[in-house]
Amino acid sequence: MNQDAVKGARQSLHGQWSSRLAFILAATGSAVGLGNIWRFPYVAGESGGGAFVIIYLGCILLIGLPVMMSEVLIGRRGRRNPVRTMAVLGEEEGSTRFWGLVGGMGVVAGFLILSFYSVIAGWSLAYVVESASGAFTGADSAAVQAVFGGLTDSVSRLGIWHTLFMVLTVVVVARGVQKGLERAVRVLVPALLVLLFVLLGYAITSGGFAEGAAYLFRPDFSEVTGGVVLMALGQAFFTLSLGMAAIMAYGAYLPEDTSIGSTSITVVVADTSIALLAGLVIFPIVFANGLAPDQGPGLIFLTLPLAFGDMAGGQFFATLFFVLLSFAAWTSAISMIEPAVAWMVERFDVTRAAAASVVGVIIWLLGFLTVMSFNVLSGATFGAGTIFDNIDHLTSNIMLPLGGLLIVVFAGWVMSENSTANELDLATPARYRLWRFLARYVAPVALVAVFLNAIGLF
Repeated sequence: MNQDAVKGARQSLHGQWSSRLAFILAATGSAVGLGNIWRFPYVAGESGGGAFVIIYLGCILLIGLPVMMSEVLIGRRGRRNPVRTMAVLGEEEGSTRFWGLVGGMGVVAGFLILSFYSVIAGWSLAYVVESASGAFTGADSAAVQAVFGGLTDSVSRLGIWHTLFMVLTVVVVARGVQKGLERAVRVLVPALLVLLFVLLGYAITSGGFAEGAAYLFRPDFSEVTGGVVLMALGQAFFTLSLGMAAIMAYGAYLPEDTSIGSTSITVVVADTSIALLAGLVIFPIVFANGLAPDQGPGLIFLTLPLAFGDMAGGQFFATLFFVLLSFAAWTSAISMIEPAVAWMVERFDVTRAAAASVVGVIIWLLGFLTVMSFNVLSGATFGAGTIFDNIDHLTSNIMLPLGGLLIVVFAGWVMSENSTANELDLATPARYRLWRFLARYVAPVALVAVFLNAIGLF
């Protein structure tokens, strides 16, 4: 069967995106999550500001973009769930069906990540209610800490918000590609952008905008070390939701006439722009209130509520901010669960609603290990720390970078030049040769460095 016949013969069992825009919104929603809103701005500010941003953008172009294109092309080529796709393509390309294990590792990684991600996302939902009720208005540090502690110390309260978030996620995925995933992202991603720009306008008038922008963008190359470069490499990879088969699953629903190259570039630009905008929202508010910007996760749930509590209109804008966080978490969550749901539908020939329900319940139950890691099981530490810490370490430091490495090796070395060129269909041979060089040499070397650094060997 020739290459064009291969492309035309396969159709996804789950349907496809109605347009290029739908895929861009879905992939952007997958990439934009809680980490974009707080981690990227914080890391950039502490690692040389504009110098880190320059390095990060270079890493996005040289590693993030070619890996994303590789995931999308594999997904669209196979038109099946990630496990089946990589098994079938491995066999077709003259290698082995055991490549399906790589797809399986991505599915399991997304499954495990969502189990704790849902709990953290539940914090955002809880803070929407806390903000709207005025819990942070005029609150001092002790009061804000009491709100956070009251949430994390309670199995029942954390469990309720975790449950609500999982229900929201399952309901969307159960409805299918166009009626569920696409309808959700068509509303949530534009709403996220509107909220972000409203909050940006608020930050500009906060009185700390110039200082916040300088913290994020002023280049300080004296802060740049080998560790900072590795951090930029890792951030470029993780921020795009690569290595967990989500983008591969979404690629399986991409129409044939959609350019993988230009679409991937659009997603990368959108994801990076949102991360930078988030920094321009957060840091001016922090600096305007004389607070410390280097609080990591505490910046969102401890420092910012304190800032909003002292500002005019803070109750309203705090509520908007946590709605923004919840939307970002929701669009990421539906991409994390989709590969497992697609696998179950194809493997057991069940409806999407049944598959989403079963997968969702299993993830929900597993999530209670994370819920209890913050309270009744907080003293049960081993390896990397609590149960939550160990699941986070396993997925983020081992499964994702290793999965991303094997995916790009598969696209660059196992798949033939004819197969990848036919699927990518780039405008010029030079563009294809550039992608192939990056996918075969640059990205694998960088991801090996990310992997070794993540496990403490580099």
